[in-house]
Amino acid sequence: MSLIEQLGLTALRRIDPEVAHGLALKALKAGCAPRGGPFANDRLRTTLAGLDLPNPIGLAAGFDKNATALHALSRTGFGFVEVGAATPRPQPGNPKPRLFRLTEDRAAINRFGFNNDGMDAIGQRLAAGPKNRVIGLNLGANKDSADRAADFARVLAHCGPHIAFATVNVSSPNTEKLRDLQGKAALGALLAGVMEAKAALPIPVFLKIAPDLRGDEIAEVAEVANASGISGIIATNTTLDRDNLHGSHANEAGGLSGQPLFEKSTRVLAQLAGLTDLPLVGVGGVGSAEQAYQKIRAGASAVQLYTALVYGGLSLVDDIAKGLDALLARDGFATVADAVGTGRGDWT
Repeated sequence: MSLIEQLGLTALRRIDPEVAHGLALKALKAGCAPRGGPFANDRLRTTLAGLDLPNPIGLAAGFDKNATALHALSRTGFGFVEVGAATPRPQPGNPKPRLFRLTEDRAAINRFGFNNDGMDAIGQRLAAGPKNRVIGLNLGANKDSADRAADFARVLAHCGPHIAFATVNVSSPNTEKLRDLQGKAALGALLAGVMEAKAALPIPVFLKIAPDLRGDEIAEVAEVANASGISGIIATNTTLDRDNLHGSHANEAGGLSGQPLFEKSTRVLAQLAGLTDLPLVGVGGVGSAEQAYQKIRAGASAVQLYTALVYGGLSLVDDIAKGLDALLARDGFATVADAVGTGRGDWT
């Protein structure tokens, strides 16, 4: 990390987290971020559900909710980027404050509630975005929608022509009863509608699940996913657990992300890897090359991060990619794909 980046992160952590987030996006668009593009070589290049990635390190949804920094993000070290979540209509989200740092835990709690500019504005920005990068969209539902399941299909149909992949997000804990859509019957019906909207689109669709599902619920999700025609599963979203936290905001409502989520999310990932042949994306607590490598060996074809950037800055992405390359070489893997699932037994 450069001295300038270190000073910038220190300054941002002294102000309100949501204000700091907005300033970070503005700084990114102004060019105050690494601009060398993704670190790539033959060992790191990989394929995820038909998507050719320069490296398997992705940006999770939530950082650029409204797709306002697409060109700037395409010049950073990420192999792929996911923006959103986008809902059919704009909505303000939950009342502020709704984002909290847990610095001692290298974690965060948010209860944003799908605040976004809506699919019309986001779709226009995606259409004007870079064409040579893998950029996807997280699909959401309006809080007051009479048919939340239909909302996902609406956003996909509207924005689908401008994205490389889409993610169905039924796992956010911050929209009341949204996680109920992970039940077998509801999830099957929802995915059927999404896949109908996807029929004319040559893009993969992923499902993002919660880390708080029981073993039998994970098995049901895998069963539905296998039958639905979707292209992969993202494991996982944030957690409602509050075990062994030290930060002063530990009891705030919302979804917990960052380091405390790593073990739980990786165990869900490994369990899924034994239940489906669909490609998996590992998310939750990735803050180092070793953690990215553990996700891959647990069954992930690629990983995503977000909260770690609060503490490590955007230079962390390049560090993780280069460190992952070294770990793969150390263990004799010629490609990322060769390492996928080789350590799943450590997590089951």
